[in-house]
Amino acid sequence: MTDVALRALSADGHVRAMACVATELVETLRRRHHTSPVATAALGRTASVAAMMALMLKGDERLTVQIKGDGPLGSIVVDADSHGHVRGYVDHPEVDLPLNAQGKLDVGGAVGRGTLYVMRDMGLRDVYSSSAALQTGEIGDDFTYYFAVSEQTPSAVGAGVLVDRTGVIAAGGFIVQLLPGHGEADVQALEERLGQMRSVTDLLRDGATAHDLLHRVLPDAVITAEQPVQFRCTCSRDRLAAILRSLGDDELRALMEEQGGAEVRCHFCNEVYRYSAEELQAMLSTPQAEEVSRE
Repeated sequence: MTDVALRALSADGHVRAMACVATELVETLRRRHHTSPVATAALGRTASVAAMMALMLKGDERLTVQIKGDGPLGSIVVDADSHGHVRGYVDHPEVDLPLNAQGKLDVGGAVGRGTLYVMRDMGLRDVYSSSAALQTGEIGDDFTYYFAVSEQTPSAVGAGVLVDRTGVIAAGGFIVQLLPGHGEADVQALEERLGQMRSVTDLLRDGATAHDLLHRVLPDAVITAEQPVQFRCTCSRDRLAAILRSLGDDELRALMEEQGGAEVRCHFCNEVYRYSAEELQAMLSTPQAEEVSRE
């Protein structure tokens, strides 16, 4: 199955919808961060929604979603760009909870109460930030509320991750939004479709594709964009070396003397970069050898 995100409009232009399947993306996140099932579900739902939101970006724009709850998972952070590249992490990937009263993964309990933040990097140092209070911690409900209060766009968001102890079986979701010019008939038709619709997880379990999800929420969908979705991190050895340099000479010397080098881990992809004492020596703005020569 190839991960993909779709964007569409209704035939009359009154409704916009997006849908995605992100199974391989979420499985990659699970493997890289060794997430428990409930952490995988929380991170995967967030990543699926972020991948769909990124369909509205242009050029080299990107967005970052942070879900900062008071539950045991801590913060969830997902970064996505207009090219379908997504990365993300959760503070405490090892957290595991009993199933909730409905016999499902307790994502709401793991996330807790708090705030959902969305930051859009439009380039040229223009960053726009908006936020909304978490409603249930179940992710879909929280994004539904976010779109209503922060973007003044009536929306419905569904996201699901089917996972067991061996890996991610399926992941994806949908966003459907009423646009200016919509009427009461559009509202009623959408409410009726959503009321009759099975959960995203159930649909994915039965093999639903992104196109299937899209046409469930918007039967007359006219697809306006189709974007492959995949994990990609922007970290590199040079970028993390720049972070080390920013620590300053005193901190670099302490790392050389106490640890014989440095180890830096990227939060987003969990990749570890190791730097020898000689490499740290070369990063010094005032190398010790030069200081000795001046004495």
